[in-house]
Formats: sequence, C-alpha cells, structure tokens
Amino acid sequence: MITSSNYYISPQGHLMVEGCDTTSLASEYGTPLYVVSESEFIGNICSFRKSINIYFNGKTKAAYAGKALLCKEIVKIIQNERMYLDVASEGELYTAVNTGFPCERIYFHGNNKLPRELAYAIDSKVGKVVVDNHYELNLLNEIAVSKGVVQDILLRIKPGVDTHTHVYVRTGGVDSKFGFGCDDQEIDDLINLIKTCKGVKLSGIHCHLGSQILDLKPYREAAKIMTDVYKYIFKNHNILLDEINLGGGFGIPYNENMTAPSFDRYMKNIFEVMKENLKENGLNIPYVTFEPGRSLIGTAGITLYTIGSIKHIENIRTYLAVDGGMPDNPRYALYKSSYMAEVANKADRIKDFQVTIAGKCCESGDLIQENIKIQQAESGDILAVMPTGAYNYSMASNYNRLLRPAMIMVSGQESKVIIKRENFDDIIQNDI
Repeated sequence: MITSSNYYISPQGHLMVEGCDTTSLASEYGTPLYVVSESEFIGNICSFRKSINIYFNGKTKAAYAGKALLCKEIVKIIQNERMYLDVASEGELYTAVNTGFPCERIYFHGNNKLPRELAYAIDSKVGKVVVDNHYELNLLNEIAVSKGVVQDILLRIKPGVDTHTHVYVRTGGVDSKFGFGCDDQEIDDLINLIKTCKGVKLSGIHCHLGSQILDLKPYREAAKIMTDVYKYIFKNHNILLDEINLGGGFGIPYNENMTAPSFDRYMKNIFEVMKENLKENGLNIPYVTFEPGRSLIGTAGITLYTIGSIKHIENIRTYLAVDGGMPDNPRYALYKSSYMAEVANKADRIKDFQVTIAGKCCESGDLIQENIKIQQAESGDILAVMPTGAYNYSMASNYNRLLRPAMIMVSGQESKVIIKRENFDDIIQNDI
C-alpha cells in the first residue's frame, strides 16, 4: 500500500482514502473508478515547494506538468496553490483557459506545435513558449510578428543524458525527437537566428530528461550541462538569460521494493552543481524552474475495480479479471509498469494469493500486473490498484468501445465527482 497517512486500513479491514471507505466509494459511484486524494496532492505540492525554496532561496518556480493528469478541478487546485502550469497541447491549454487559470503562468510545450496552436497560445497570452526546433522558431516568429506581439520563449535543449529508464520515457538523450543539440555551433546558429527575429524574446533554456527517474546522477549531469550552455551564451553572445528550466521526471515508488529520493535530495544535488559551475565565472544562479507532474499527483490516485472471473490454469497461473483494464490503465501494456494492489474489502488480511490481474478487453496483452500477491479474493470483491494518479486517466482510451471511468476527489470524509463517467451516447456522439 502507498506509504502515506492518507491511506490506511479501517477497524473493519477496509482500505481507506483519507476519511472515505473505498468499498463505500465503489458502491456509491460504481467501478472502475479513479479516486484522487486532495490532501495527498496538496501535501506533495507543499513538500516540493518547500524543498525548492530552501535551496534556491525563492528564485524558483514550480510548473505542474499537466500531461500527468489535467481536468478543471486539478487546474483549480494548482491555481490556488500559486503554481505555474506546463501544457503540451492545445487541449491542455484550452482546459486551463476555460478554468480561468492566469495564462502568464503557463509554459507551452510540444515537439510539433501546429500553426493554430501557436496562434492560440499567443492570443491567450501564455507566459512562455518552449521552442523545440527551427521550423517552430520561424513559424512562431512569423505568427507573433503578424499579431504585433513579442513572445517570450525558452529553447528546449537535449543535454544528452542517459536516464536508464524505459526507452519510451527518455526525452533528453541525443537521439530524441525533442529539442536542439547543445554543441557550440548549434547554439551559435540558434542565437544568431533569434537575433534576427522581431517576434520572439529569448528568456531562458529548458531541458527535460524523461519520466520516472529514481537516480540523482542524471540531474547532476543535466544541471552541469545546462549551466555550461547558460555560461556559453553569456560569454559568446553577451546575453544573460533570466531562467534555466530543468523540467521534471522525478520518480515515485510503484511497489513495496521501490524507493525514490526525497525532493530535498533531488534539489540539494541540483543546487550544488549549479552553484559550483556558475561560481567559476562569477555568475549567480538565475531563476530555476521545475515541472513536476507524476511526483505530485501520482501517489494521490488509486483505481477501484470490481473483481469478476477468477481462472486458475494448473501449473501456469491464476487470472483475476476486473471490470476495466488497458483502456483505463495502458501503462503495463506500454511499459510493463509496476503497481501495488489490495483487495479493498479485505485489506487487513495476508497477501498470499498470487494472481495476474487481467482486464476485460479482447487483447491478450490487456493486463494490469502479472504474478502479484494480493489477499484471497473472490468474485464481487473490490480491487484497489495504486498508485494511478499519473498517466492513467490522461492516457485512457475507448478501446473495445469501453466507457472511460468517472473520477472522484476525496477531501476528508467528503467526496465529489470531478470527471463524470462516460455513457454510450458519449461513445457514438461523433459517429456519422
């Protein structure tokens, strides 16, 4: 189970989220059901903010990575918590705009932003556009000039750091679809091109190493490389940038055997490298921005399912099927991602029943976890899979025309729907 005071076992042996019994939530709202703990989410935000302020003395910003999980309620919380927001598409930007989020606190990402997306970003007055490639730089400049504005930008840099994570979630290596190289000639060409652009203003540089990183070394390497680029631009082009954005990617434990560094350890290591590297040239650390997503929302979410068939294949395995699967959680099919699981109505019992958790799709790869031990289960029990706050709903689909689940938020003993459950009219509404 997630190690947090927001998750515990009741005297009745049921899994609790804050003050709510998960079996009661499943009965009230139905399953599959995404459950988000507001206290866990806000607590993670406060912990992260405390760590960055300790080391960077207030000269820092935290931008929540919306791709992890974004809906209107999440936007309201990060606005109330005075965070910035990282969006990676027109849809994410639209969600923020329509929730009333202050657009000057938005960073707009993406490796292939469409002309209409860039125009929408400019019209919405987003704070920073993170430019990914030469085509985009020229296109953004052209659109900005046509609208008579000057758009603040960051350049996305590939630091070439190996994070030793799944190849699909590495984004900062040399062989990446994201960003510019960081060799001197490419930097020179970029800065010289920007000097000719009348519609953009270079404010800083950005990198993002990838996702679910549990090692400190890649962040130390990235901090060194990015401060080297910062120094090079100052020394060779007399431009003192306002900001270095080091992205996110901080990992969380997905099973009982996995540990993640604390926010303090991440920040201490990054700060030490940046301070030492800039001190040699008499430079101070500029504003440093981070873009945490999973590390804030990941442990705040669990998913509840109702157990259906249990099929034992002698000397092979036992399949335990639930009423959801890869449409609401594709991460095991994509990355073989690890998860914890509890029989929510028997959470106080010993985990001595080894099963493979299977979904209900017509797909052999529709699995949530293989060979995991849970409490003895039977059809009709409620299964809780965790942590599922990050990249579960945001990656959900209607494969087999299954309905995407509802999402509720729990606060103390109260719960409310923040994303309604789809119905079959939603499935066919765009059919012609």
